[in-house]
Amino acid sequence: MNLHRCPWCGIDPTYVAYHDHEWGVPVVDDHTMFTFLLLETFQAGLSWITILKRKEGFARAFANFDAPTIAGWGQNEVENLMQDSGIIRNRQKIEATLNNAQRTLAVTQEFGTFCNYWWQWVDYKPVQNNLRTLKDYTPTTPLSDAISKDLKKRGFKFVGSTTMYAHLQAAGLVNDHVAGCFRQKEVLAMATSEIKDLVKQPK
Repeated sequence: MNLHRCPWCGIDPTYVAYHDHEWGVPVVDDHTMFTFLLLETFQAGLSWITILKRKEGFARAFANFDAPTIAGWGQNEVENLMQDSGIIRNRQKIEATLNNAQRTLAVTQEFGTFCNYWWQWVDYKPVQNNLRTLKDYTPTTPLSDAISKDLKKRGFKFVGSTTMYAHLQAAGLVNDHVAGCFRQKEVLAMATSEIKDLVKQPK
């Protein structure tokens, strides 16, 4: 049986698996939310498939995406990461990741959970778009503009509006599966009234 999918994922097995199981699923745990943010930081200026194929390398290099651990790192860890061929060795992005981990802890303390910060932007209900073709996708929205501006004020780096919109799509705050994609309705069904309760509970 041939399933109709969003055209952007093509036929690459890694991309298809990501589309079918991860992209657009509402994220309600802080670890996954930070994981996506970290990966999106490195994705800036690159293709997402480049990052996906190095995800295991990123997990190994960045303490399985543990924000409190990364927040405590310094220049020695930066230099070690610059020698790690399993990740994207970009000094600015590595240093931004350490900074963003520290900023994540501050946001978590303020909002109770990191997820709560993100979901309050959409009133705890995923934005349901009705895209039909690749031409309907936009790189930014007023929502991603506002979040980008707020995060920059909070000291986050590599959080431009385009990167933030990609994060919103990946983490399920926006459902951008195209009409007819078999995942559109499946993801829509995950947008339950329990999201607000789930994201407010520290894990």
